Amino acid sequence: MELWLISLLAGLTSIAFAVYLFFYIDRQESGSAKMREVSAAIRDGAIAFLKREYYTLTAFVAVMALILAIFLNPNTALAYVFGSICSALAGLLGMDVALKANVKTANAAKKGLVKAFLTAFYGGAVMGLSVVGLALTGISILYYIYGDPNIILGFSLGASSLALFAKAGGGIYTKTADIGADLVGKVEFGIPEDDPRNPAVIADNVGDNVGDVAGTGADLFDSYVASTVSAMILGSSLERTAIQYEVYTVLPILLAAVGIFASILGTLFVRVKEGGDPGVALNRGTFSTCLMFVFFSYLLIHFLNVDLGVFYATTAGLVVGVLVGITTDYFTSINRGPVKKTAEAAKMGAALNILSGFSYGVISIAPTVIGICIATLMAWYFAGLYGISMSAVGMLSITGMIVSSDAYGPIVDNAKGIAEQSDLEPHVIKIGDKLDAAGNTTKAISKGFAIGAAALTVLALFASYSEIAEIEAVGLSLMRPDVMIGVFIGAAMPPLLSAMLILSVGRNAYRIVEEVRRQFREIPGLLQGRSKPDYVQCVDIATKGALRELSLPCALSVITPLTVGFLLGKYALGGFLVGSIVTGMIFAVFMATAGGQWDNAKKFIEEGAIGGKGSDVHKAAVIGDTVGDPFKDTAGPSLNTLICVMSLTASVFVPLILEYSLLKWSI
Repeated sequence: MELWLISLLAGLTSIAFAVYLFFYIDRQESGSAKMREVSAAIRDGAIAFLKREYYTLTAFVAVMALILAIFLNPNTALAYVFGSICSALAGLLGMDVALKANVKTANAAKKGLVKAFLTAFYGGAVMGLSVVGLALTGISILYYIYGDPNIILGFSLGASSLALFAKAGGGIYTKTADIGADLVGKVEFGIPEDDPRNPAVIADNVGDNVGDVAGTGADLFDSYVASTVSAMILGSSLERTAIQYEVYTVLPILLAAVGIFASILGTLFVRVKEGGDPGVALNRGTFSTCLMFVFFSYLLIHFLNVDLGVFYATTAGLVVGVLVGITTDYFTSINRGPVKKTAEAAKMGAALNILSGFSYGVISIAPTVIGICIATLMAWYFAGLYGISMSAVGMLSITGMIVSSDAYGPIVDNAKGIAEQSDLEPHVIKIGDKLDAAGNTTKAISKGFAIGAAALTVLALFASYSEIAEIEAVGLSLMRPDVMIGVFIGAAMPPLLSAMLILSVGRNAYRIVEEVRRQFREIPGLLQGRSKPDYVQCVDIATKGALRELSLPCALSVITPLTVGFLLGKYALGGFLVGSIVTGMIFAVFMATAGGQWDNAKKFIEEGAIGGKGSDVHKAAVIGDTVGDPFKDTAGPSLNTLICVMSLTASVFVPLILEYSLLKWSI
């Protein structure tokens, strides 16, 4: 049997299981007419946003495909379009079931924690298994057709391009609505977060889906594909030194297949009892998936007679991925010291609350960087450059389970909002709060995992770029002016993009704030609950603004590396990638952790600590959370995809850069 058939079988199995869970969710009851009305409003807003976003993306994908077909080759262009379609399908399927699962989870909470938890988790699992299933199926088909990993780079570039639009656009949308709802509803009028009187509440719920479900799914789809393809490229380059070079080429997709089977089995371990802790159940699923992957991957590597060093490198990446997630949990969990200290700082006002979260965010960079350095060093020691790429494959092997747990978060967040807006019984809302608390932690861990995965992935992509461009290690000497120029330009890109996205959120949030104030001012009896707000207007403002604002940042991620490459040459472009990797990782870790700090410090106070809701301390913490929203949900996560897009753009276009770059350095 051809080895690639194993990966194709795994991909199709993952898709089939996702479809089975989709129909399981679809069969569950949706509750009262009021619950269905709220859910329909969220669904309509999310679908409207995706339609407009994908309309914009279609034009972008068509232009890029035409450029690739004319200047490179039609096969790469076809692979690029195929990658875009697969990424879009994964996001659509996952978000569709999330929009069904939210109201069904709220209704299931009437029967207890167990039913509600499983409904939410299975809804998230549709997203997780769709992501890895479509990714691995797409790669396997292209490898069968072309047998050339360099062609499959086009598939990865398509996935990355769409992921950047989805993550940046979804992030701008969700934080626009969240800030508008918080600043006016909570701070100015003192009403709860999910109060139906707030005109921005539906837009806020929509944002959870387009940002945290579709956006994060596309982000990890991107990293998953990029790490796999870069490892295949490096494996194929072993032809000169290894007899089994073909085995080393397909080994990444075989290990990805093992990860899919481990993730499917891991879902069987995600169980909770009445009164139990959903967070413990989710962690049990993750750790059991990791253990099964290690065991199965050892058997596979032993069976294929591959050097055990590859197994050690793969395992090192997986272990570090888990440790990065645990580190993120420590700095962002509502039960840990850093969050409680940030909440305490709010007693002295918003300024000290912000400074505390900022500082812990900076501190969190150190353990994450150390972990990634250890994984890189161990992988290099055991299997060289190929080992580094396989460590990224190892870290991303459990993506199916990670995305399942991550998508669970926005589902239960929406479920709690629907329960509150539908005036369900207090015990139902209490179950929603318990589910949501676990969801906040899993979202933070997933962001940490995504950052670590992106860091190792771009290191593997950089190695692939060096292989394709035939760059020797001495060629990237910092004594070369072209390399230094490239490093500086690359290092400036992540902070520049972050600033542009945060400013975009600010501009769009201003429009929402003004609209919410207008409705409270002009709609008689709205604050007293005698009238209904115009939810559609806020959804429309957030949608149009997000799509308008994301165009320039996304375009720069493609234009800048090409400009550096064609003007300054392949060595300058190599330096550019190095600079972007370093600052991209640092900014991503800092912003994700600091944002999570401010968010959970606010939630800690809302649970009754240090004055509780409505107090001056709470208002200070809400301001800190408002600062953190675009950090953790817009700019920070988008950087993962940014550095992948830039690395893939460099690798795909390097044949043209080698031929047509203006400056041919001979230093």
